[in-house]
Amino acid sequence: MINKKNPSESRSWHAISADAICDILASTEQGLSRHEAELRLAQYGFNRLTPAASRGPFKRFLSQFNNVLIYVLLVAAVVTAAIEHWVDSGVIVGVVLINALIGFIQEGKAEKALDAIRNMLTHQAMVRRDGKNFLMPAEQLVPGDIVMLESGDKVPADLRLLQVKNLRADESMLTGESLPVEKNTLATGIHAALGDRFCLAYSGTLITYGTALGMVVSTGDKTEIGRISSMLRTVPQLTTPLLRQIARFSQWLTFAIVMLASVTFAYGWTIKHSSLTELFMSAVGLAVAAIPEGLPAIMTITLAIGVQRMAKRNAIIRRLPAVETLGSVTVICSDKTGTLTCNEMTVKSVFVNNKLFTVEGVGYNPHGGFELGDETTPVEDHPYLHELIRAAVLCNNARLEQTFGNGTLQGDNWIVHGDPTEGALVTLAHKAGMNPDFINQEMPRTDIIPFESEHRYMATLHHDHSGHAFVFIKGAPERVLGMCSLQRIDGEDVPIHVAHWHQMMDEIASGGQRLLAIAFKTVPSSQNQIGFADIETGLTLLGIVGMIDPPRPEAIEAVLKCQNAGIRVKMITGDHAATAVAIAVELNIGDGSVLSGEDLDRMTDSELTAAIRNIDVFARTSPENKLRLVTALQADGQVVAMTGDGVNDAPALKRADVGVAMGKKGTEVAKETSEMVLADDNFASIAHAVEEGRGIYENLKKSIIFILPTGAGEALIIVAAIFMGEALPLTPVQILWVNMITAVTLSLTLAFEPPERNIMSRMPRKPKEPLLSRLLAWRIVFVSLIMVAGSFGLFLWEHSRGTSIEHARTVTVNTLVMFEMFYVFNSRYLHHSVLNLHGLFGNRLVWLAVLLLIAFQMAFTYWQPMQVLFGTVDLDAHTWQVIVAVASSVFILVEIEKFFIRLFLPKAAAGNGMK
Repeated sequence: MINKKNPSESRSWHAISADAICDILASTEQGLSRHEAELRLAQYGFNRLTPAASRGPFKRFLSQFNNVLIYVLLVAAVVTAAIEHWVDSGVIVGVVLINALIGFIQEGKAEKALDAIRNMLTHQAMVRRDGKNFLMPAEQLVPGDIVMLESGDKVPADLRLLQVKNLRADESMLTGESLPVEKNTLATGIHAALGDRFCLAYSGTLITYGTALGMVVSTGDKTEIGRISSMLRTVPQLTTPLLRQIARFSQWLTFAIVMLASVTFAYGWTIKHSSLTELFMSAVGLAVAAIPEGLPAIMTITLAIGVQRMAKRNAIIRRLPAVETLGSVTVICSDKTGTLTCNEMTVKSVFVNNKLFTVEGVGYNPHGGFELGDETTPVEDHPYLHELIRAAVLCNNARLEQTFGNGTLQGDNWIVHGDPTEGALVTLAHKAGMNPDFINQEMPRTDIIPFESEHRYMATLHHDHSGHAFVFIKGAPERVLGMCSLQRIDGEDVPIHVAHWHQMMDEIASGGQRLLAIAFKTVPSSQNQIGFADIETGLTLLGIVGMIDPPRPEAIEAVLKCQNAGIRVKMITGDHAATAVAIAVELNIGDGSVLSGEDLDRMTDSELTAAIRNIDVFARTSPENKLRLVTALQADGQVVAMTGDGVNDAPALKRADVGVAMGKKGTEVAKETSEMVLADDNFASIAHAVEEGRGIYENLKKSIIFILPTGAGEALIIVAAIFMGEALPLTPVQILWVNMITAVTLSLTLAFEPPERNIMSRMPRKPKEPLLSRLLAWRIVFVSLIMVAGSFGLFLWEHSRGTSIEHARTVTVNTLVMFEMFYVFNSRYLHHSVLNLHGLFGNRLVWLAVLLLIAFQMAFTYWQPMQVLFGTVDLDAHTWQVIVAVASSVFILVEIEKFFIRLFLPKAAAGNGMK
């Protein structure tokens, strides 16, 4: 047992020497004894992450009833059952259950982010105990265990490296670093960023090259990935702006309904002395009329249609409300690698023969040319450039392969087998029209000195078919330059001008590019092996190449599109500051200012809030930094979309209003934590999704402005009847029929309206903007009064003619539905006229819904089972003529109202019209 401080509580393993680690953990390179390992397993537990408590399907179903409007409907169902109106009670309960079922299905599968993190942990590890190596389950590892790593292994726990041999680890899931990180055994500073702790190997990361021996320092929840998992459990899931608006609207509407029903009940009881049964049915009818039962279903279906639209544009929505939230986003916090950039290293600069060439093209796609100055130049005109590229191909182990999308050349993809840096050099050769396979056949490799972090270069020996032998070297420029005494100029070897080379290296590196020097040396043809002594001096420098993970061309356009839409784009990356700024400049993000993770750690919350208003680029950020940035933006009143692909992004993705994960290169953790997944890992798809999100919100408003006047009109008809001492013009079950049948048919067609043309030139709507703005409320009142006047007027007229109450009610119901048929055309445009071909015929589904609704109303009016259920009777042709004539008035009056709004409120009509 370890008698010292609990090792898993330490956060500074990277700052402690290897010898001190062994002392702290009371272990050696021979490993723990079996007995000691068992004791430590009992002390620290298994090397696995604590599962999160999940909510079962029954609780999820019950949560669908947690809504004040649902409470009112359930009370109405109980009241109608108490007075033995079983049909009305049954229909109300049925509507409530249908809405609950839709909501239950809408939630989809339960949260799986923590399960995904647990699945990332490796299941087996090569461990040394009692001086012997053997394979064992990774969950049995304990602090002090010795673990062997080799290429292809997934690190089973957080390890302090004791021995390394050319070790490189892919830590992109934790740091966002584009390239595998070279590891060593040297302790670093106590405040070193996560990506700079080169002596640690983190649980869940992948070994891409080399071998190592490491000592376990943290297991389970104490590992870096475990710490992120714990953070994920504590980050609350935010509600979307629409859900908050609906909640506020529901509370307001419930209060209004209860007050109106209470006043109506009191008036009928004290003034009119009506019977309790009649008053209860009136109150129930009032509640059922005022509550838009179909609105939840319409919202769900509208959002689902948005999901389908976005999927066609490579944005996969995992949680329906996120569709609408995208339309209100004010800030997009984007990861750099793979989202704004290609996540494919690309050679952009070549300095050779005292000339600086710029290389066109992006990623591993071998299409692109060379520019000298501002003009395109063929490689054939520059034999020294051809010579450098040939050397880069020979001193190389990577291979470029083309894959095809859907079996066609369209959407083809290029992948690299091997190191990304070497892959960029092979791509460079293809751009120059050179065949790497042919080059290697012309000059076969005889020997190699692999790249190692100790000497920081790679060298290969080659013989051509004429008997000549050459050594080609590529590596870190400062290392290779020290080995060179000559440089290649116009085909001649001349003394090297070191100062000039350093000047050019600084110029290229200032653009965030990573540099690689390429040199060669002629050796005797009889030489078949090379050693370090053969190449330490006397090399000839061919040139310098600069490479970077470049911005996606479409991302540049998408960033501009977002900025024009009033959305600020911020880059939050784990990469180095110089690289981040270079990419940001190309993307037109920010003003060149950058804050590092260390800068953020030193800031107070108020200082951070002030900084994020002016700075758009953040580099070397940790998971805590990303989470803190998102939280600060939200505290500043912003609606935040956050992109990410690694485990390190998961807490911030969950905290953001819309978490956006990468579909191709993203981890399962990031996908399961997010609301949206990009199928193509492309920032441009986010801009498309925002456009669709804004369109969906407009369609939701159109649905609301269409549905609410019906409910308000029905409620006012009942109030007017009670105050006038008339019989109820509508029964509760008839009201439910009108509300549900018009919602399912007519209002659903508005969900298919395409986004308006100028939707991405508007500013984002304010998160606190009410769902019912003044103009929207006015439209609802205006249309409600038209419906009340027409429907209740016909009811009184029919009643005065001595027709039966059933006949008058049938007329009233059909008049209301006919009003809806005409009004749905008005609702296609909130403030623009529909008196044109596109306005009347641009949405074929509207006409289909009208025809379908006519068929339903014929069944409602004339089919005997429906007559029994709803209390309707047959109507003659003259009555239908009167109904159509009265109902058509809403179309004419609303178009006149729109004209005056455009005349006197042009700004409201030009925008979304709701401010």
